[in-house]
Amino acid sequence: MPSARSWRAYPQTYRLEASRCSGCQKTFFPPRQVCNACSGREFETFRMGYGGTVVTHTVIRTPGDQFQGEAPFAVGIIAMDDGPKMTTQIVDVPLEEIRIGMKVKLEFRRMYAEGHDGVIEYGHKAVPLRE
Repeated sequence: MPSARSWRAYPQTYRLEASRCSGCQKTFFPPRQVCNACSGREFETFRMGYGGTVVTHTVIRTPGDQFQGEAPFAVGIIAMDDGPKMTTQIVDVPLEEIRIGMKVKLEFRRMYAEGHDGVIEYGHKAVPLRE
């Protein structure tokens, strides 16, 4: 059975649902209750697109237990084309070729399993756009 933490995040994890402040139009991912720009409390929910740009990244060489078999791997902050930033793994590119400013798209992939016989968790990972 999935943990309560994971099922609460389903709208963001599976549908990339973000929120946009009705007052100033600032976007948030994950959604918030109060806008940090105008203190507004009314938001509209929308689905973000899949495109973005690498703002910064790092290489994880000593991962936590869930990711032991995957090290080394890259994690980056992605500025989504819709405005918000998100942190996600960068895959399908050699680590030395990842660059700030690189265009990426999000793909839905396996993230990890909860324990040996646990539920498999899925989410989005960043894949470089090849031109």
